[in-house]
Amino acid sequence: MTARADIVQSVRAHFHGSVPRKLGIAVSGGGDSVALMHVLKDCFDPAEVTLCAATVDHGLRESSAAEALQVAGAAAKLGISHDILNWRGWDGQGNLQDQARQARYRLLTDWARSLGIQAVALGHTANDQAETVLMRLSRSAGVTGIAAMPVRRVRNGVTLIRPLLDVSRQRLRDFLTEKNVGWIDDPSNEDTRFGRVRMRKALELLEPLGLTVESLSGVAENMGRADAALDWFTFLAARDLVQLDAGAVILDQHKLRLQPAEIGHRLLRHALMWVGGSGYPPRRAPMTDLLEAVREGRGATLAGCRILCSGGKIWVARELNAVKDLACAPGALWDRHWRLQGGVTAGLQTRVLGSAGLKLCDNWRATGLPRPVLEAAPALWRGCDLEAAPLAGMGNGWHISEARSSEEFFASLLSH
Repeated sequence: MTARADIVQSVRAHFHGSVPRKLGIAVSGGGDSVALMHVLKDCFDPAEVTLCAATVDHGLRESSAAEALQVAGAAAKLGISHDILNWRGWDGQGNLQDQARQARYRLLTDWARSLGIQAVALGHTANDQAETVLMRLSRSAGVTGIAAMPVRRVRNGVTLIRPLLDVSRQRLRDFLTEKNVGWIDDPSNEDTRFGRVRMRKALELLEPLGLTVESLSGVAENMGRADAALDWFTFLAARDLVQLDAGAVILDQHKLRLQPAEIGHRLLRHALMWVGGSGYPPRRAPMTDLLEAVREGRGATLAGCRILCSGGKIWVARELNAVKDLACAPGALWDRHWRLQGGVTAGLQTRVLGSAGLKLCDNWRATGLPRPVLEAAPALWRGCDLEAAPLAGMGNGWHISEARSSEEFFASLLSH
């Protein structure tokens, strides 16, 4: 079997015989993504799969628009439709690479949904996997961090597929050279101000010591299996010691103390991400401190959440400061998952109840919910006048619902 046929067969195997009718391809113009586009063209009969490509133009280099058009031309030669997705969100603040990555995923998944595309293929390679392992090791990452990138992940309702994770960058370059296909070299890939580029350079020095792309990718694969096993046992533990109420995640303190530290860490991490809504977990050091604190019965704040210890229970609830400025119309989603409905909406606004609002709710103690949980709950206001606060026992004809169910919390433990 030729190297070209070997790569095509390897990629095709990732679809397990379940091939989508429409498959999106993220193509930057670099060697990895251009190779992916050609490999997928070789993988599938056009009558079987419709391929659609998209390029995200971040607008960070003068040549980016021309390069996106160049990719469009390359896709057209293959008979693949192509769209250019523009991002102009960089304001010079924060982590450029992270913001660009988040924008890229958002644009790609929105594009896919608009076209009825259920899956988008990404061009991450074994080299990307190895570089990620090194980056995570430098941050003292745990099993999940070192497991690095999964082959599949659902984001914004779209399945992202990385079918080249077991193929090296050099093999893809050889594949393109064999086909006499060129690609675009992004100069930022040589800019050592970026951590990933430094890790790429470090790999060249580590290779003679046996720390190769293949070996580090193998570590990521091994850690991925361990991560999946730990997820399963975390799921079983959650079924035994977790309840959800009023938007908070409630853990049995005694049972949590009996869990291994790694399971406790994962339970708390998932609770924080569920309540706080962050797409990223807190760093391991503050999580370790939090686990120690709650095992000793001490509260804390972290990741937009207030953690309370009371009556043998650990409450992971929304932090008041994280939602104090949120406002929306009645019926709309507040803080991504609360919805207040039931009456005439004119002149009303959904805002946080707060400590001042809670004082106006005479029956809040009858709810059995801790004060901080209720203070961070949504309420209906008419200017400075409180109209309704269903969670605090003041319904006034209004009711509150959550966009997410308890079962989604448990299921998401197995699909992070």
